Amino acid sequence: PPAVTAANAVRSEPTQKGNMLNEVLPKPVEILEARSVPVKASPESRIVALTDPNSLGAEKFRALVTRLDYLRKRGELKSFQVTSSVTNEGKTLVAGNVAVTLAKYSGSKTLLIEGDLRRPTLAALLGLSELPGLRDWWSGQDHELAQFVHRLNDMPLWFLSAGKPCDRPSDILRSARFVKAFTQLASQFEWIVVDSTPMFPIVDVNLWSRLVDGTLLVVREGVAPIKALKKGLQALDHPKLIGVVMNEES
Repeated sequence: PPAVTAANAVRSEPTQKGNMLNEVLPKPVEILEARSVPVKASPESRIVALTDPNSLGAEKFRALVTRLDYLRKRGELKSFQVTSSVTNEGKTLVAGNVAVTLAKYSGSKTLLIEGDLRRPTLAALLGLSELPGLRDWWSGQDHELAQFVHRLNDMPLWFLSAGKPCDRPSDILRSARFVKAFTQLASQFEWIVVDSTPMFPIVDVNLWSRLVDGTLLVVREGVAPIKALKKGLQALDHPKLIGVVMNEES
């Protein structure tokens, strides 16, 4: 059965003005030529939005997406990161399912980013572990970030992988080069979903919080220490919490 069994209602909070995605930008690099790759998610991946669309878990993700769409139509949300207080709470599972659901059931042009550069696992869940990604872009100074974006199947869903694990991802995330490239790329989509890092003790989630409009928090019963949860939220410069997904053991 799917791991996600309950989702709290997403609540709206005012987003900060002057967000980088709302700035006037030069003409973005087009992604129309992005190569299409087949998704090879197995039932064990628990990407139920793909592998078991008639399940209760997939239905709960559709309900969550309905609430997210409501916020977008009000102009309060376009991009968000999915995080947790510690590891093993299911943030990657939630990020993948939400992005697929946004693309398949809302028809929204969606960009899914494997933003956990230290321990990337999202590409493997999708059967795409060999794709080059952010680290490869960072190493090759002459390439546009759009060249590392791939369309998944025939869905209006694009994927930017992390590539190989990175020891110092903060060097990438805080750089002016990445901020400019990310902002130009993201301007071409209706939704940007980032599978981020856990909040504690890693600083990367804070760097992502400066780039996106909000944070969707995943909490797994019996795994997340309350102290770590509070500490993580307090450490974020721009938490902009939009909701909580309760992920229970199967």
